[in-house]
Amino acid sequence: MRKILITNDDGIEYEGLRRLVETAKEFGEVWVIAPDGQRSSCSHSITIHGVIDIYPYDYGMDDVKAFTCSGTPGDCVRVGGCSVMPYRPDVVLSGINRGYNAATDIQYSGTCGAAFEASCQGYLGIAISEDFRGEHEVTKKYLRDTLAELIDKKLEFGHIWNVNFPGCKLSEFKGIKKDTFASHGMFYEDGYKVIEELPNGGKRYEIDGEEVLRSEEGSDLRALIEGYASVGIVKNVGL
Repeated sequence: MRKILITNDDGIEYEGLRRLVETAKEFGEVWVIAPDGQRSSCSHSITIHGVIDIYPYDYGMDDVKAFTCSGTPGDCVRVGGCSVMPYRPDVVLSGINRGYNAATDIQYSGTCGAAFEASCQGYLGIAISEDFRGEHEVTKKYLRDTLAELIDKKLEFGHIWNVNFPGCKLSEFKGIKKDTFASHGMFYEDGYKVIEELPNGGKRYEIDGEEVLRSEEGSDLRALIEGYASVGIVKNVGL
């Protein structure tokens, strides 16, 4: 039986994690080790200064062993596979993330960071994301079949499967585009605005972006913009 470790970057209480756990139970023995709170945009960071606290968590499913982690999604994968689980997992599922992880946003993603850590540890890593606005019809319809297709497809070191489901109605869904590549474009052109003047000449800034939706044909971002799901392989550029 497959040993499946599931984590995310939205925290153990996020409902997208629960949907993934419920679906993954069909494919093997499920362990959940997820952050105890919000960890979005922490990328592939891990804790090296300080400690990591792990607590049992009642997930409400008798056949699922669950724990909270005080660290990052990357920590969840490292300590989970090396110490918490009595054996190393075969696959790490990360998600379902609230918001796409595509194009240049991948580099900031804690969801993808956990999947990359899985690959570094010798496990298959699959990152799964969807639109942040809460329309889940496509995810609910196609998550199980997508997992069935990918869960035994091993990849090279430093490579992960990256899956994104669009936030449209099923009636508007165009299909699944496979073998997409990570767009060099972006959803938003980021900037920063001053929101407060601080003592001694300081200024407090807040991120402020403008939607631009720049993408290339065949990319993950273009697929999502056009109403398709996107499935592709992403390589950790540092490896």
